[in-house]
Amino acid sequence: MTGSFRIDATDMDYRRLNEIVRENVRNGVSEFVLDNVVGQRYIATALKGNLTFTVNGTPGQDMASFMKGPKIVVNGNVQDGTGNTMDDGCIVIRGMAGDVLGYSMRGGTIYVHGDVGYRVGIHMKSYMDQQPVIVIGGKAGDFLGEYMAGGVILLLGMFSGKPDAPIAGMALGTGMHGGVIYVRGKVPDGLLGHEIMAEPADKGDLEAIAEIVRDYSEEIGVDADSIMASDFMKLLPRSHRPYGDMYVPV
Repeated sequence: MTGSFRIDATDMDYRRLNEIVRENVRNGVSEFVLDNVVGQRYIATALKGNLTFTVNGTPGQDMASFMKGPKIVVNGNVQDGTGNTMDDGCIVIRGMAGDVLGYSMRGGTIYVHGDVGYRVGIHMKSYMDQQPVIVIGGKAGDFLGEYMAGGVILLLGMFSGKPDAPIAGMALGTGMHGGVIYVRGKVPDGLLGHEIMAEPADKGDLEAIAEIVRDYSEEIGVDADSIMASDFMKLLPRSHRPYGDMYVPV
């Protein structure tokens, strides 16, 4: 059985909502539309395969945790922990995102139209041939890419509700020891963590950025050319073991 299933989540407990979704997945439903979502947690957590979700509203914490394969489009904002330890799939957020977005994700893509909170991409890592990607259309809070070990974060700073704020908060890339963060425009030196270095994006970087931007712009509905009409900076870790000298050999 295949097809689409619509759920009105008005006043529905998050456990009941997830029970209905999982029951229908077991019955072969692959496409879901969730209406009037207000804070229900764990949507699509640990689900696998070729599933699609359209979420109308504001899903609660840990949406898509441990997810492997589905695509989720959110017509609204998302709360904290979205994409926690996500393994594969795609999340499109046509609003803002809270804290710890993409925590420890090791595959898949997350596209955000607007601003994000603190500690986005913390412990993000690559796994085998998987390269996780987070694109932030707006600005980010403190500790973006903290302890990042792999993957790509692209920070655009364009579609923000905070025009007077810097493009990112303090301690950008603190503890970073792998992966790359691309930033559109300039990053004030005072925002950078001690463990990273900044340099202009080269030709290869710009080609990689353009490919990411193409997919992002198609999903979010913005103009790719206007995004690429700027310089980009590349932030890289100075060391793959930034705290190695803190350990005493036994």
